[in-house]
Amino acid sequence: MSRFDRYLGSVKTTSEELPSDLELQAALQERRQRVDTDFFDLSLRELVRMVDEDELQARPEYQRKFRWTEKTQCELIESLLMGLPIPAVFVATNANGSWDVVDGLQRVSTIARFMGTEKTRKKLGMDGPLILRDLPQLQSFEGVSFEALPRQIKFLLEKRYVRVQVLNDQSVHEVRFELFRRLNAGAIALTPQEVRGVLYRGPFNAALEELSEYPSFRSLIKLKRSDKDNGTYGELALKFFAYLDWQEKFTGAVTDFLNDYMDSRKDDTDVADDVALFTSVSDELMRVVGGPIKRPGVGWTPQNQFEAVMVAAGRLIRSGTTSFSPRPGWLEDRVLVNSSTKGTNTPKALATRIDRSVQLLTGAAPSK
Repeated sequence: MSRFDRYLGSVKTTSEELPSDLELQAALQERRQRVDTDFFDLSLRELVRMVDEDELQARPEYQRKFRWTEKTQCELIESLLMGLPIPAVFVATNANGSWDVVDGLQRVSTIARFMGTEKTRKKLGMDGPLILRDLPQLQSFEGVSFEALPRQIKFLLEKRYVRVQVLNDQSVHEVRFELFRRLNAGAIALTPQEVRGVLYRGPFNAALEELSEYPSFRSLIKLKRSDKDNGTYGELALKFFAYLDWQEKFTGAVTDFLNDYMDSRKDDTDVADDVALFTSVSDELMRVVGGPIKRPGVGWTPQNQFEAVMVAAGRLIRSGTTSFSPRPGWLEDRVLVNSSTKGTNTPKALATRIDRSVQLLTGAAPSK
């Protein structure tokens, strides 16, 4: 259960313990004050202008996760031409006043592709202008682009309005995180790390994205196919720094812990040492292991065990140990395996597997 879900307090199970109406109203009002929202009706012309000028961020990274077909894009434009209502777009405000699209990415992208310039399409990673085809109702518009529309119809379309619901930057970060997660739990299904990539953009997040592609790091991990493009590499890189720097703050709530760490570093520009440490750890572990960190009989890299080994290696390199010499069978060590597979998300289990990894990397005999 996230902190967002705990905002309304715990649910009592007996009638004697139920809170009063006033207590419920007070609890709800206190939590609602954490959410600062507004709404605007924007013309399509203004919407496209905002995309052009980076006032509205339609994040191209999401395109790899979910892209509408040409038919669906054309049908949206047909709906707009016919005056049919379309769902609102949900955005979140950044510190610089720009907006991130939270829900409605494909609607915004489609409108910008149809009505925007080549510069607009390039910004969104779109391949060429949208040409209307196979419309269910407006068959006479077959093969028509925005530029080919009569002037009167262009004006009609440009003046159409779309409702934009805005989560302002005064809202607490837990609320912003949950908003992204909940709204995108349907069509796009963003993972927590992909949400963090939106909420906590900055030099540190950019470094994480780059490090998650580092060849030695990638070579140490064998993921299931479903995890290869969902931010898992980035989250593993984040966990390396979070557990290395903040292990004593870990209480067991992994998502909240990682969110807090990212929030604390979103404006951090001093990332050179982080990059150097991460690449050194990845290179040295790759030298030692020679491939994915796995146990015999396990088809994929056990992520809890991998995190512990990475953090242990980081701790050793920070302390001046630059070369590791584990004994054969060290990845099968009983203490390391047990603390990585049973009750893993506890401070004790985390400390046990990290400490044991330090011992094993420096030559301790594996226990059976």
